[in-house]
Amino acid sequence: MVWNGFVRSDRLWSVARSPLSGRRAEASRNDELVLAAAREVLTAAPGAPMAEIARRAGVGIGTLYRRYPSKEALVQQLCLDGMQRLEAAARAALDQVDEDAWQAFAGFMTAGLAAGAGSLGAALAGTFTPSDELLATAQRLYATVQELLERSQAAGAVRADITQEDVTLIFEQLRAVDLGDGERVASLQRRYLALALQALRAPGAAPLPGPPPGWDEIRRRWMP
Repeated sequence: MVWNGFVRSDRLWSVARSPLSGRRAEASRNDELVLAAAREVLTAAPGAPMAEIARRAGVGIGTLYRRYPSKEALVQQLCLDGMQRLEAAARAALDQVDEDAWQAFAGFMTAGLAAGAGSLGAALAGTFTPSDELLATAQRLYATVQELLERSQAAGAVRADITQEDVTLIFEQLRAVDLGDGERVASLQRRYLALALQALRAPGAAPLPGPPPGWDEIRRRWMP
């Protein structure tokens, strides 16, 4: 989602640091912890309560509710964060596609998996009403990934019978791998991503059976 460094002298850092900036930094760290915990908890159990997310994040339930007044608000932000990370990965790949289209596309798939692509679709689709901001972000993400795919295919790097909807569901299939602890799961997901990438590379060993999924099929899952 995507998905940043600053060089400061000691003098500038000492001037910039203040109680307010300290509180903001703590709030930002807490938010990162909450979103990471929410992704982990809700992917495994979409019906899990807010208290479980707060416990996993290591923050108080009051802290969680001050930032997200409802579970739906948290889920909205979680999905928004995931889309923004994936869009950032796609834009980074677009900057490289003219140099090496295959490496750009494969890099996007690898960065997308690391950014959490596919982790929320099967678990949370249809459980809430998407906000206007979320829908706008989804449209922007779709356009960015579509451009990357089309340019990669035009360069002869990605097989021509693959659609963006195929890519969406490939990410979800990778997320379905659940064997052992988190480190082992991540290792297996990378293994099967490498296998999928071999199948995605042009020209492809054989035609694919049946039509690809349509965008309407993907979109309808998100409507309660």
